[in-house]
Amino acid sequence: MFTNLSKRHKASTQILIAGGGMSGITAALAAARCGSKVILCHNRPVLGGNASSEIRMHILGACIRGRALETEGRETGILEEIMLECAVRNPQASTSMLDLILYEKCRAEPNLTLMLNTSVTGVIRKEDQIQSVLAVRESTEDEFEIEADLFIDCTGDGRLGYEAGALYTTGREAEDEYKEAGANAERDSYRLGSSLLFTTRDMGRPMPFQATPWAKRFDEEDLKYRPHDAWEYGYWWVEFGGTLDTIKDNERIRDELLAIMLGVWDHIKNSGNHPESENWALDWFGFLPGKRESRRFLGHHMLTQNDIEQAVDFHDTVAYGGWSMDTHPPEGIAAKDRDPCHQPLTPYMYSIPLRSMISRNIRNLMFVGRNLSATHIAFSSTRVMATCSVMGQGAGTFAALALASGKPFEQTWSDPDILIMTQQSLLRQGAYLPGKKLLDRNLAAEADIRASSEQENGKAVQVADGYSRADHGPRGIRPDLAEPGTHRWMSDPSDRAPWLECLWEKPVSISHLTIVLDTGLHRFLTQSHQASFFKHMAWGPQPETLKEFKVMVERNGEWEQAAHIKDNYQRMVDLPVRLEGVNRLRLEVLSTNGLDHARVVELRCLPNRRSQE
Repeated sequence: MFTNLSKRHKASTQILIAGGGMSGITAALAAARCGSKVILCHNRPVLGGNASSEIRMHILGACIRGRALETEGRETGILEEIMLECAVRNPQASTSMLDLILYEKCRAEPNLTLMLNTSVTGVIRKEDQIQSVLAVRESTEDEFEIEADLFIDCTGDGRLGYEAGALYTTGREAEDEYKEAGANAERDSYRLGSSLLFTTRDMGRPMPFQATPWAKRFDEEDLKYRPHDAWEYGYWWVEFGGTLDTIKDNERIRDELLAIMLGVWDHIKNSGNHPESENWALDWFGFLPGKRESRRFLGHHMLTQNDIEQAVDFHDTVAYGGWSMDTHPPEGIAAKDRDPCHQPLTPYMYSIPLRSMISRNIRNLMFVGRNLSATHIAFSSTRVMATCSVMGQGAGTFAALALASGKPFEQTWSDPDILIMTQQSLLRQGAYLPGKKLLDRNLAAEADIRASSEQENGKAVQVADGYSRADHGPRGIRPDLAEPGTHRWMSDPSDRAPWLECLWEKPVSISHLTIVLDTGLHRFLTQSHQASFFKHMAWGPQPETLKEFKVMVERNGEWEQAAHIKDNYQRMVDLPVRLEGVNRLRLEVLSTNGLDHARVVELRCLPNRRSQE
C-alpha cells in the first residue's frame, strides 16, 4: 500500500478516517466491515480518545434514561459488542485492557489499516474536494501523503476539516439564531472546559500527601456546589478553559488543571474536613486534558435544541442520542457560586441526521463526534461518547455504501435508495434507529411461533415483530414512533428446559440465522472506576443473555442439530447456514448467564435468494 518517494511515503485508500476516539473506531470498523478499504490515523499511541487509559472517562449516552425494563436506552451495534467483550475479558476493570480490546478490534479487520502516533497536519485540495491528507509520525520520523475518495474527520478538534477549509463555528449561539430557549441572549466565544481525572486507592494505612507549591488552594466554601465525599475516581467538575481557546491554549489549560486537581486532593487530604481520607492515596492522574468542546463544523443540517426536544423523525436518521442537554459554566471550577452543570433531560431519545455529518462546502468530507454540525445547546447532548460511537457506525456504514454505489458522493446523501440501504444495514448490524424497522423478509414472521412456556408480557410471537428493544416506557422514544411491548420472548422461571420454535406449513430454505438476545439495555455498561456507576452494572456476562443453546431443525420428520453455541455473552449471534426443506426450527436453551428464565429478543430467518425470488 505504501511507496517511499524521497522522505514522504505515499498511500491510497477508499476512506481516510482521522481520529481514533470512539467515533473514529466505530466509523472505521463499520466501513471496513461493509467492504471499504480504510486507513485510520490516530495521533496517540492508544485508541479510545477520552475513554482511553490516558484520560479514563466512562462512555455514556442514552443509557442514562434507563433503570426499567420498558425503557432501554443503551446503545447497541459495534459499541455494545465492544463493551460486552470488555465486561467479560476485563474483570479487573482496567482501562489499559479496554485500550487493548479497541486495538484488537481494529487489527482484526483485513480492510482496515491502523496508523497510531500519526497526526494529520495538512490537506491537498483541488477546488472544493480533498485529494489527500498529509500526516506525520514522529515516533518513526516519517511523513505520509494519503489519497482517498472520502475523508471522515473524527478528531474532535476538527483538524482535518480545518486544514481543508471546511466551514465551522465555535462558542455559544445567541437565542434568536436558532430560536433555542436554552441559549443566551447574545452570542459569545465561550465553550465547555476540559477536565483531568484521577484515581485513588485505600492503602490500609495512613498515607500523607504534600501538595506542590503551585497547587491551587480550596476550602469547603469553594467546593460547596461540588460533591467530593467519594474520591476513587476524581471529579468531572475539575474543569477549566471554557473562557479560553481550547485548542490554542490547550497546554496552559493542562497546567492549570493539574494545579486545580492537586489542590482539590490537597483539600481532601489536609484540610481536616475529610478525616476518612487518611488511608487513601493517589494511584493515577491524567496529564492529557479530557476536552469537551472546540470546533463544530457546518453541515447540510444544523442540529438544534428544538430538533432534540421534538425528537424530529429525520428521513436520513443514522444514529440517535438521549443524554441530557448538559451545559457547564465556562469558568469551570472558578464559578464556585453556581452548580457545575445544568442538565435538563431531553423528553425523548432523539434521531441524528446524516446531513449533520456532511460538510456544507467540502464535497468529500464527513465529520463525526463532538465536531458534529450542531448548535452549542444541541451539542451539549450529542457530545458524549456513546452517542459519538453510534454516530460513527452510522457514518462509516453510509460512507462504504455510498462509495459502493459508484455515484458522485455529493449525490449519495440525498439519494433515498442509499439512505434506506444505510438504515437497513445498520439495523442488520444490531444498531438502533428510533422508529425504524428492518424490512428484510423474515421467515420467522411467516411461521407459527411456539414456546415451551411464556410469560404474559413475554409472548413468543414477539421475537418476529420487527422490534429489537423495549423503548416505549418513561423517557423512551416518541410514543407515535414506538409500539408498546417488551418485544421479546421470556420463558416461565419454572420451565427447566425452555425452547422456542418456528413451525412452517410448507418447508422453507434458510440461508442465515440471526438471534438477538437480551443484554440488559436498561442498565449502565461502561468501563469506569466510579463506584456509583459500578453498583448499577452487571460487570461480566450479562445475566439475561443466553450462555448455551442449540439450534435444531426438523426435516422430513427427522431432527438434526444446526448449531450449538457455548459460552456466549454477545447480544447478536449470526449463523450463516444452508438449510433446505425445513419444517421446524427450534432453539433449545441450555443455560443463561444468571437469569432464572430464558429470553430471546429477535429471531431472524433469512430465506435463500431463490426463495426470495
